[in-house]
Formats: sequence, C-alpha cells, structure tokens
Amino acid sequence: MSKLLNDDVKEMLTNILKDMVDEVYVKVYVDTLTCETCTETHQLMDEISELSDKIHYDLVETHGDKTVGDKYGITMYPTMVVLDKNQEDKGIRFNGIPAGHEINSLLAALVDMSGKPLDLDDATIEAIKAIDTETNIKVFITLSCPHCPGAVTKAHRIAMLNPYVKAEMVEAQTFHEFSAKYNVSSVPKIVINDTHDFVGNQPMEVFLDTIREAA
Repeated sequence: MSKLLNDDVKEMLTNILKDMVDEVYVKVYVDTLTCETCTETHQLMDEISELSDKIHYDLVETHGDKTVGDKYGITMYPTMVVLDKNQEDKGIRFNGIPAGHEINSLLAALVDMSGKPLDLDDATIEAIKAIDTETNIKVFITLSCPHCPGAVTKAHRIAMLNPYVKAEMVEAQTFHEFSAKYNVSSVPKIVINDTHDFVGNQPMEVFLDTIREAA
C-alpha cells in the first residue's frame, strides 16, 4: 500500500507536532463492511502517529455492530475521537477523513489537546467557559475547502474549554445524505443545536453569539 504522506509533508507535520506538550489518545472508529474511506482514515492516523511518540491511537472495527460506538455516541464511520492525556473525552470528533486541507484541523486538535496554551485572549476564554447549556456544534466541510480548518478548530477549542460543548467536523461529501438534511450548499457551514447556523470561517464572536441564541 502506497503512503499517503510523502517525505516533505512528513517533515512539515513533524515540525508542527513538536509543539505537543503531553500525550494524546485517538480512537478511530471504522466499519470496513460499509465505509469507503475507513481504510484510508486508518492509514492516515497510522502515518501521523509515527511522527510523534506523544500520539497514541486505537483502531475500533465495528464489524457492522452499531452499538460498538455507543460510549462516545458514534453513529457515522469513519469517526475519530480525540482524548486528552488522561483519555478523557472533551467532545472532539472528526466524522470523515480529515485529509486535504482538513489535516490542518487534525494537527491543531492534537497539539491543542496535548496542553499547548490555546491562542485565545482571556476575555474569549471566559466567554467560552460561561456557556452553561448542552451545546452541539457541527462544522460541515469539504477536503478542498481552505477556509474550513479554521472553523473546525474554533469549534473544537470551544469544546475543549467547556464540558457542555461537543464539536464535530462532518465531511459533507462522505455523509451527503446527512449534509442534505442540514441544507449544506456551501462550506464551512456551522450548525449549532440543530436550530441555528451560519456559513464561513467567522470570528469567534459569531460562534459564541450563535451559541447564546441557540441556548
């Protein structure tokens, strides 16, 4: 099987991952009976994990058993769950392969989850921590979208800082029926609590204002 990452890309990713502070654990849920991108997703995570000894991952093959992912609420495959050094769930999900431009949001999630201080000012951090209702953020993306990783990373950082929040990337082409349900016609499209949405890699203030409106 040919490698997904060439030597130049590996060198670039290794330099980014040097910023990791603590260990990070990733659960990779696949169902190779029905999933077209599961094998490639497994391979991508395998190659990335070789670039840092702080990255650990487990492959979870469901073999068609939809209850296997119940612990983390997994309903789509492939899905990655990113856990902290204590293997605690902070609500970070990648539904679909985070390849193409989206590899940037995967790298950001790994580095951020490792404990590197987030690039957010104190007022923004306080506003995120003030969220006090259960909140779900879906960020619909395509792998060719250059603006999507920034939106995914904003959503993930909100979840990392607040236990009420779950933030998930959704690869729109892989999950086209699910995307159609939310009328995704341009990306990134951000859907909050299934009731409020906006399009584009908007400033963090827009994310927070929409979360308040959707509460």
